[in-house]
Amino acid sequence: MSLRSLLSLNVVIPVLAMIALAVAWPMKDSLGTGMVIVVAVLLAGAVLTAVHHAEVVAHKVGEPYGSLVLAVAVTVIEVALIVSMMISGGEGAATLARDTIFAAIMITMNGIAGLSLLVGALRYGLPMFNAEGTGAAVATVATMGALTLVLPAFTTTVPGPEYSPNQLVFAALASVVLYTLFVSTQTRRHRDFFLPVTDKGTVEPEDDHAEPPTGKRTAASLVLLLIALVAVVGLAKVESPAIEAAVAAAGFPNSFVGVVIAMLVLLPETIAAVRASVRRRMQISLNLAYGSAIASIGLTIPAIAVATIWLQGPLHLGLGATQIVLFALTIVVSTLTVVPGRATRLQGGVHLALLAAFLFLAVNP
Repeated sequence: MSLRSLLSLNVVIPVLAMIALAVAWPMKDSLGTGMVIVVAVLLAGAVLTAVHHAEVVAHKVGEPYGSLVLAVAVTVIEVALIVSMMISGGEGAATLARDTIFAAIMITMNGIAGLSLLVGALRYGLPMFNAEGTGAAVATVATMGALTLVLPAFTTTVPGPEYSPNQLVFAALASVVLYTLFVSTQTRRHRDFFLPVTDKGTVEPEDDHAEPPTGKRTAASLVLLLIALVAVVGLAKVESPAIEAAVAAAGFPNSFVGVVIAMLVLLPETIAAVRASVRRRMQISLNLAYGSAIASIGLTIPAIAVATIWLQGPLHLGLGATQIVLFALTIVVSTLTVVPGRATRLQGGVHLALLAAFLFLAVNP
C-alpha cells in the first residue's frame, strides 16, 4: 500500500475514530462538551468510511455477497453491544434486546427500504427489482419476527411478555435455521433472485465498467470496514449519555435512546442503500434493508439465548399491542410493495409514513 493510500481519509478516519474510542471509553459517563463534539464528528466520519470500504469489498466479491458482508458485520457488532449493555444491567436491560431488534426492523424495512424506493422512483420513475428474492426475504422477516417478538406476548408458561427457557431455545434454534436457509438461498442455490434486474425484469449482467480492486486492496478494505464499524458502535455507545441527556431534556421516554442508537448504527447501511438506488440498483438496496432485518433477528436472538445462561433478571421479548400493529402493518405493506417487482414513489412514501408513525409513537407511546 502506497504512502498516499495510507494517508487517505478513508484510512486515517477509522484509525482516529478507534483512538478517540480508546480515550473516551473510560470516561464515557462524564465527557465534556468539546469531547462530545469530537466524538460526534469522528462518528459521522466512521460511518462514511464504512460505506466506502463496504463498496470496495462488494465490488470485489459481487452481489449479493457484498450486501451480506455489510449487513452481517454491522449486526455482529450490534449484538456484542447489546449483550455488553445487558450484562452491565441497569434500567431497561430486560427490554433492551426487544426494543433494539424491533427498532432495527422498523428502520430497515420502512426507513432504508422506503427511502431507497422513494429516491429511485424520483430519479427513474419505476425502479425494478426481483420479486422472488425480495418476497422470500420479507417472508423470512415476518416468520422470524412473529416467532421471536410477537408470540412471547401471548404464551402463558411464564407470566409477562417473555419465553420460558425451553421456548427461548426453540425460538433461537428456529432463528438460526431460518437465517442459514436464507443465506444459502441468497448466495448459492438461487443467487440470481437477489441480483439487480433490468427494466425488462431480466437479471442485470455483472458491472464491468470499473476494474475490480486487487485482492490486497480488498483485504485492506475489509479490515478497515471492521475497524470503522467497531468505531461506529463504540462511539455511539460513548455518545449515549449525551443522547440520554438530550432525550430527557426534550421530555421523551428513556426507551427512545435505543431508537437513536439503532439509527446511528444503521447509518452505514442506509447510506449504502440510497447510493445503490441512485445508481439504479434497487435490488442491492432491498438486499441491504431486508438482509439487515433478518440478520438482526437471526444473530441477536441466539446470542441472547446463550447469554441468559449467566445473565440475571427477566428477558422481555414480547411486543406491546401498538408495536404488534406496526409490525403487522409493515409486513402487509412490504408484501404488497414487493409482489409487482417494481415500485412508485407512493410505495416509498407509505413506508416512510410507517417509520414516522413508529418514531412518533416511540416519543408519544
